[in-house]
Amino acid sequence: MDTPRGGCSYAQLRDRARAGAAELAARGATPGERVAIALPAGPELAYALHACLLLGAVAVPVDLRLGERERRAIADGAAVVVDEPLHADTARGLLAKPKRSLPTDPEGSPPARPRGGLPVKPVHDLDAVAAVIHTSGTTSAPKPVELTFGNFLWSALGSAVALGLDPQERWLCNLPLSHVGGLSILLRSAIYGTTAVIHERFDTELTLAALAAPAGSRGSATLVSLVATTLARLLDAGLERPPALRCALTGGGPVPSALVARARAAGIPVSLTYGLTEACSQVTTLPPSAAQDVTPTAGPPLFCTRVRVAPEGEIEVAGPTLARGVAGPDGWLRTGDLGRLNGEGSLEVTGRKSDTIVSGGENVAPAEVEAVLEEHPEVLEAAVVGRADERWGEAVTALVVTRAGTAVDERELREHCAGRLAPYKVPKRVVTIAGPLPRTGSGKLLRRELT
Repeated sequence: MDTPRGGCSYAQLRDRARAGAAELAARGATPGERVAIALPAGPELAYALHACLLLGAVAVPVDLRLGERERRAIADGAAVVVDEPLHADTARGLLAKPKRSLPTDPEGSPPARPRGGLPVKPVHDLDAVAAVIHTSGTTSAPKPVELTFGNFLWSALGSAVALGLDPQERWLCNLPLSHVGGLSILLRSAIYGTTAVIHERFDTELTLAALAAPAGSRGSATLVSLVATTLARLLDAGLERPPALRCALTGGGPVPSALVARARAAGIPVSLTYGLTEACSQVTTLPPSAAQDVTPTAGPPLFCTRVRVAPEGEIEVAGPTLARGVAGPDGWLRTGDLGRLNGEGSLEVTGRKSDTIVSGGENVAPAEVEAVLEEHPEVLEAAVVGRADERWGEAVTALVVTRAGTAVDERELREHCAGRLAPYKVPKRVVTIAGPLPRTGSGKLLRRELT
């Protein structure tokens, strides 16, 4: 694993994780119990994560950007909270008190750290829970999802088949490690024995430097995970023909076709993907070999995953990457996302079922209208919502952020949409606002926060 400040080998990771597992056991964690990890992205988080895996404890990453009350809610019920690096004498659970007090000897001193026979689990039941990941909370409060060792293993295998696997892979992650998209990169790389390049957060200049670095150099990347907004920022900053990059995996929500075309013109090998926390990240992925297809899609399902679209348009998923308890009695997860499968079996995602606007009796997918608005050269980002209206029931309303130093009027944007959309999908009103639009850490639009 590499970071802008340093890195570690898998031998170092093993040693630190073994020491961390011993410390967690001494602090009261046991196999099957939850350990909250409230650390910034980097080696110390990786050590704590793998310490949990060795011990058989359940890792619960905590998003440090959340408010104190939200962090406490995620850590509630954890046997131990790790909010300082493991095997540091000053480590304490400041975010929440441990469920169990540290045992003491008759003299009142904590027991010595085990010197041998570390309480590690070299072999795991694939059905055992490895981590609890909280959803990004785009439409409601974040909810916990229990992901098993088997979920992560099948997801890694499916991703490798879809994207190919280079033994010299260097997968750049600037997604939050508290969410499944980021954490999966860390775990997949360990399963593959390849390098994960971890940035604490998305930084345009740091990411540009990593993507511009020569192949094989420290900090360089052969694969990067992005969302539409971060891809757009990199293009605006001048990203072009990165020398070592073989795939820019882009998802986390709808990706406008105009953005994909712009990236391809800049020599960036964009592969679209669709996934969700309940399916341990990727569900469908466009292989790099198909990255130049005229009509971009989120690709076919992973080899181990099944996808179908219900008559009303809802995407449904089945297979061994599904988390415990999320599927219905028939084994299928109703995702709440809308889409369609094309003639080649690739998935086209059109939006969220709960976001659908009913205007004059017609259904409008906001993501479709947003994609058209963002094709306009002066529009940086757009959000579409339904507003109560006596005539239409809900009026399609667009909130638009323009590029710095530019301006565009409502009439021009409505005409732009009218040339590409059915009349009932054209926004009844377009409002220009100061950006940025509210988004989750994984780049998804927080539509519920729009006013």
